[in-house]
Amino acid sequence: MPARAWPRLAPACSVDPGDPNPVQPERGPSGLEKAASVAWATPVTPLSPSPPWDAPGKRAKSMALGLEVSGLELSVPRAPQPGPARGLFTCSLLLVSPGEEVACLPLTPTDQVFLGPGPTGLAYSSRAKYPAIKALMRPDPNLKWAVLGLVLAQLLACWLVRELAWRWLLFWAYAFGGCVNHSLTLAIHDISHNTAFGTAFASRNRWFAIFANLPVGVPYAASFKKYHVDHHRYLGGDGLDKYHVDHHRYLGGDGLDVDVPTRLEGWLFCTPARKLLWLVLQPFFYSLRPLCVHPKAITRMEVLNTLVQLAVDLTIFALWGIKPVAYLLASSLLGLGLHPISGHFVAEHYMFTKGHETYSYYGPLNWITFNVGYHMEHHDFPSIPGCNLPLVRKIAPEYYDHLPQYHSWVKVLWDFVFKDSLGPYARVKRVCKLAQDGL
Repeated sequence: MPARAWPRLAPACSVDPGDPNPVQPERGPSGLEKAASVAWATPVTPLSPSPPWDAPGKRAKSMALGLEVSGLELSVPRAPQPGPARGLFTCSLLLVSPGEEVACLPLTPTDQVFLGPGPTGLAYSSRAKYPAIKALMRPDPNLKWAVLGLVLAQLLACWLVRELAWRWLLFWAYAFGGCVNHSLTLAIHDISHNTAFGTAFASRNRWFAIFANLPVGVPYAASFKKYHVDHHRYLGGDGLDKYHVDHHRYLGGDGLDVDVPTRLEGWLFCTPARKLLWLVLQPFFYSLRPLCVHPKAITRMEVLNTLVQLAVDLTIFALWGIKPVAYLLASSLLGLGLHPISGHFVAEHYMFTKGHETYSYYGPLNWITFNVGYHMEHHDFPSIPGCNLPLVRKIAPEYYDHLPQYHSWVKVLWDFVFKDSLGPYARVKRVCKLAQDGL
C-alpha cells in the first residue's frame, strides 16, 4: 500500500466579512459555542489591505472558537500593553484529515487572550448556570494516598521479582506493573494541575509529582508539567513564534502542542502493521517528540527530577540487583505501549468522527486512571481533579451526553489500527503566527 500523504479537511462553510454580525458555525464536539456566542458576538477584524477591516481600535470579542472563513485571515489583539502599538494575533486551522485546508481563528470573549473555553463551551456558562461546578475546583484529598499506595506497591513488586525468571518478570511487568506505572503517569497528569495540594502550594505539587515518578524509572514529571501546560493553551498548536509563546494563552500555535504527531509520523505510520508498531513505540514518540518539535530550556526542577530518579534507581540496583530496575523500566515501556490503558492516548483527541476534536471515555478503566477518560470535562475545567470530573457530567449532562463518546479503549485501539481513515495524521492542527506590531 502506498504511503498516505498528509491530508487536510475541506471547509465546511464560510463567513462574509462584510456581515457585521456573522452567524457563527458550530465548532468542535458540541457546537455549544454557537449558542453561547450570541451574548458576545461582535464584528471580527480580518487582516485586509482595505478599511474598515484593518482599522485600528477594532476589538474581536466573539467567543466562537472555530470561526471558519474563506480567502482571508482574522486577527485578535494581544493582551493590552503600554503604548499605542499593539500586535495582532493571527491564526489558521488545519484539520488533519482527508480534504483541503481550512482557515480558522479561535477567538475569546475579552480583549485579552486567555485560555480557551474547552471543547463544550460549558466553562463560559457554568458560573451563572451551574455555580456548583466552582465548588469542584478543590484539591483531591485522596490523591496523595492513592499515589503513595501505588508507589509502595511497585517497590514491593521490585523486591518480589528480584529472583524471578525473565519471562515471568516481563509477564508481570505487562499485566501488573504496566497498569500501575501507567496509572502513576496519569496521577502525575492530575498533579500537574495542582490537584494534590492546591494552587497555593505549587511547590508541594511539583515535588509530589517527582515522588509519583519514582516507579516509572526515568525522569518524567517535571518535563511533563512544562509541556502539558502548552497542550491546554495551544491544543493542536502547530506554528507560533516561540518567543511569544508565554505571552499568549491561546488555542493554536508549530510544535506548541507536542501531543500532536509529526508529519513524518503521519506519513510513515499509515498501514495497519505500521500503526501497530507506532502504538508499541508510543513511549518513545511521546517522550522524544518534544525534544524534536519544540525544545525548551532545561529547568532546575527537571535537573532535580533527574537526580532524584537516578538516586532511587541506583539504590534499587544496589539492594536487589538488575531485575527490579528492569521490571520498572519494562512496566513503563509495556504499560505505555500496546496496552489497554494506552487507548486513552488515541481516544482523547484523534478525530474518529469528523468535526469532533476531543472525546470522553466512560468505561471501567477510569477507576484505575484517575478518571482521565473524562477528557471533555477535563479540558473544560482543567483545575477540577479527576475524582470530581464525573460530577461535572452529572451536573450538566446536556453538555456531554449527546456527544460522541467511548466505552472501550481496546475498541479504540482496534479501530485506530484497522480503519484507513485513522492514523497519526487524524488530528486537528492549528497554525498561528504573530503579526508585526503596528499593523
